[in-house]
Amino acid sequence: MITTFSPTLQGILKKTQALSEASLKRAQELQKTSGKKLIRILVDEGMIPERDLMFILSSELGVPVLDLSAYRPDPKVLSLIPKKIAERYEVIPISKIGPVISLAMSDPLDVFVIDDVKKITHCDVRPVIVTHRDVQTAIETYYSNEAKLEDILGDLDPDSVQVVDRDKVAEETESYKADDAPVVRMVNLIFQEAIKSRASDIHFEPYAKKLSIRFRVDGALHEAFSPPRTMYGSILTRIKIISNLDITEKRLPQDGRFKAKFENREIDFRVSVLPTYHGEKAVLRVLDKTNIKTGLDTLGFSQESIKKFQESIKRPYGMVLVTGPTGSGKSTTLYSILNQVNTKDRNIMTIEDPVEYQIHGITQTQVNPDIGLTFASGLRSLLRQSPDIILVGEIRDGETADIAVKAALTGHLVFSTLHTNDAAGAITRLVDMGVEPFLISSSLIATTAQRLMRRICNNCKERADVSKEILERLPLDQKWARDVQAYRGAGCDRCKKTGYRGRLAVMEILVTDDEVQKMIIENKSSNEINELACKKGMVPLFQNALFSFRDGHTTLEEVLRVTTSGE
Repeated sequence: MITTFSPTLQGILKKTQALSEASLKRAQELQKTSGKKLIRILVDEGMIPERDLMFILSSELGVPVLDLSAYRPDPKVLSLIPKKIAERYEVIPISKIGPVISLAMSDPLDVFVIDDVKKITHCDVRPVIVTHRDVQTAIETYYSNEAKLEDILGDLDPDSVQVVDRDKVAEETESYKADDAPVVRMVNLIFQEAIKSRASDIHFEPYAKKLSIRFRVDGALHEAFSPPRTMYGSILTRIKIISNLDITEKRLPQDGRFKAKFENREIDFRVSVLPTYHGEKAVLRVLDKTNIKTGLDTLGFSQESIKKFQESIKRPYGMVLVTGPTGSGKSTTLYSILNQVNTKDRNIMTIEDPVEYQIHGITQTQVNPDIGLTFASGLRSLLRQSPDIILVGEIRDGETADIAVKAALTGHLVFSTLHTNDAAGAITRLVDMGVEPFLISSSLIATTAQRLMRRICNNCKERADVSKEILERLPLDQKWARDVQAYRGAGCDRCKKTGYRGRLAVMEILVTDDEVQKMIIENKSSNEINELACKKGMVPLFQNALFSFRDGHTTLEEVLRVTTSGE
């Protein structure tokens, strides 16, 4: 029989001289005021690296160290400890041999946890040491994968989400058999959980023996739950019905949309269904209008960027371009602007592909290339409708670019997007599309580039050290960031153990003044234009992102992940 450990952490540290007396005393004082475990204080305060501490404990206690990220626990063994117990004690069972269970834990000295696990599993416990973050990640990953349908249906209220404005739904639902009712309920519950989790997308992914449902939250995908694979046919049929798609078509991609009510607000869902090897994959984009009713100042931009942007959109005519990769928040920024300028004395019209958010008081048109309604032809028609402000969803070709520029020159305020890496790149992209430089210089008010970074969760925010590898990726002219006090999210229920909750936007804005206009006419490169703009006070995207790190809003890893500089 395996016995519990008698040594204490203080005793081990004193014996190995891994920590000075002063540091240990300070850690014990912090423990009294914070209530946190001593082992967590030592690591979180940077008194001793976690891996060093792990190997000290391993040597003194005879307990092996395990890299949990490279190990997949047995599902049958996982079922011995309920998820709630695993989360509370921060442990995860990984294997069972006879009456002995191997238990991954970041604190192998916690004899109370070991005793409780013995009682729950009726097994002797053999601890193995893992990092604090690894065990949290493993719990979130493996227990969510094994979520049972009964648990999902039991925890959530199916009546809180209701599909609206679909007569066909009512007709089709009546044809459902009694035993199909759980499928309708299941789909509603998936929508509810996605909205509560602030998901921007829901991915239904069929595999040979598994159905995975993942949510994209703050730009990253997380497994939500995994219903039985046999349910997917019924789940997909339900999604197709409410989206007015053809339930008999399984060979071709389909696109649709529907609305749902949740907590007194309407939410749009845009649906894409694509045939794959193991069945049709469905991805639902969740479009919550409440996200665009806020002003620019709530999106996370710096005050300087907001001020320059506000000045640009107050101009009576001209063109403002927002650039960035897919998922960088361009649409949210533009819709926020449209909401701001949406007054009764203005005729605002859009041409989009697709129309993401439907806004009251704005005329919105969706392109349909199959019948000849392209961005270019639609924009021509819009100009005959006497618009004051025009939003072109994206400038994709020279014809659309030429019409948009000329519209900006003839008394219209035009907003649009381009896929470029920086603000100056938008100018050279227009030139590459065949637009004359003198037309660009006369019409362009400003170009911007933006990115979205994950925000540190305020609920579990704590001081942290940045690894040497990350610091080495900083460019030479930004070494000041080495001395910044860094923060991170330790991981909690509110942020789903990720350490991040919500996102903030960073932007660089290049205002077209006389000198920039001259450089455009002279067909200067984007690098030369960017260099001039920086000399005249433009704060580059990477610099703005570093300021967010300096102010404690995000991590340096996140800054380097979303910006091209510093790679």
